[in-house]
Amino acid sequence: MRTSNFALRLQPSLMEAARNLADAEGVALNQLINVAVAQMIAAHSASNYIAMRAKRANIPRAFEILARAGRNNPPMPGDELPEGWKGLDAEVPASKTASARASAAARRHTTRSK
Repeated sequence: MRTSNFALRLQPSLMEAARNLADAEGVALNQLINVAVAQMIAAHSASNYIAMRAKRANIPRAFEILARAGRNNPPMPGDELPEGWKGLDAEVPASKTASARASAAARRHTTRSK
C-alpha cells in the first residue's frame, strides 16, 4: 500500500472533538480521519450510483409492478401482523391520509389508462 502525507488544518474545536472521538473509539487520530474520508467517499459514490439508476427508472412500469404485489399471494405463516397493530394511517392526520389516498388513486388511474 502506498501512503502519502497531507497537511490538514482543522479548527481547534474540530481537532479537539476528533481527538476525543479517536480516544473514545480506541484508535489513532490518523485512522479515524482515514475512516471518515473513506465513509464520505463511499456515501458520495453511492449517491451518484442511485442518481444514475434513478435517471433510468420507468416510473409507470414500477407502479404497475407495485400494484400487482401481493395479489393472489396470501401471507405466509409467520407474516401476520401483530395483534393491536393499527397501521400507518393511525399516526397520520386524517387530512394527510385522504390526500395520500387521492394521489395513489390518481397514479393507479394514470397507469391503467396507458
